[in-house]
Amino acid sequence: MSSSSPRSPTRRRSKSSRPASRPSSRTSAPSPSPRIEPAAPMTKTDPILAEAAGDASPAVHAVYDPPTGSVQYIVADPATGDCAIIDPVLDFDLKSGTVATRNADLILDHVARCGLRVAWILDTHPHADHFSAAAYLRERTGAPMAIGEKVAGVQALWRDLYHLPDQPTDGTGWDRLFADGDRFRIGSLEAQVLFCPGHTMASITYLVGDAAFIHDTLFMPDGGTARADFPGGDARQLWASIQRILALPGDTRLFTGHDYRPDGREPRWQSSVAGQKERNIHIAAVSEAEFIALRRDRDRTLPLPALMLAALQVNIRGGRLPEPEANGKRYLKIPLDAFPDAPQG
Repeated sequence: MSSSSPRSPTRRRSKSSRPASRPSSRTSAPSPSPRIEPAAPMTKTDPILAEAAGDASPAVHAVYDPPTGSVQYIVADPATGDCAIIDPVLDFDLKSGTVATRNADLILDHVARCGLRVAWILDTHPHADHFSAAAYLRERTGAPMAIGEKVAGVQALWRDLYHLPDQPTDGTGWDRLFADGDRFRIGSLEAQVLFCPGHTMASITYLVGDAAFIHDTLFMPDGGTARADFPGGDARQLWASIQRILALPGDTRLFTGHDYRPDGREPRWQSSVAGQKERNIHIAAVSEAEFIALRRDRDRTLPLPALMLAALQVNIRGGRLPEPEANGKRYLKIPLDAFPDAPQG
């Protein structure tokens, strides 16, 4: 019941999806709790989309993290019980410097309760607004970690910004680096990788049957699209990536990476290709040039994510925290004046 392709590393599983012991973690002052909820012919111009899997439909459960607006996913094959975890969050409180595993443990609890087996731990890109829990989940489950191969460029960029001369820039930290068009298996389901840069230079989409996990490209239609002004980001590339996603069939389920709850509404994360084409406030009846101008004008007004300078030095290591120093404590390195023109706040 292997869920990895011949190119994949051998999957190492623990005897249970939830090992007996957990590393202890201190918790800071109470914050809004993450919650877990069930979520409810291809174009021939793109050879990858043209060969996409047909009618397979994974079971998708979402875990919403209120402090960061992040959406994490458990994507399961109903036939075998194998699953992938996409974009898991490691909790971090900036004020106290406390790291916790509430989100990841909620995911593990769901996996165990449903009798699932973790086949993959996947990130869509190195995140700027939260720490990745990929390394923690790998330790707990034995499942391989994977990300897009362009992460090597992100490692190089941020190694220089952080002045980390020992930081590898070859994708070290993951068990598999995906290229555009790569395929792998989640049980009996075939998954495919679509290179979708723009938000970052390394962003990828995971297409699993009738579901696409589109990270920071399209938000919910009333939320528009993701920013493209991070180092390595590009609004023109983001437009092209969005068009690639919109070339999928109209009823393809789209699962976004964030929801910032416009006008204070309840969190949402699932849309469709047809719904995005019709209602997305940034792309409906908009030309490429208009989108690029809109995105660049808007991005100039956005402050950097509160956790960006803390998160990326962890996430270019696959979610691994810095090594303890001689006194046994770990430290984050924050570059000063690296973004002097960014809006404050």
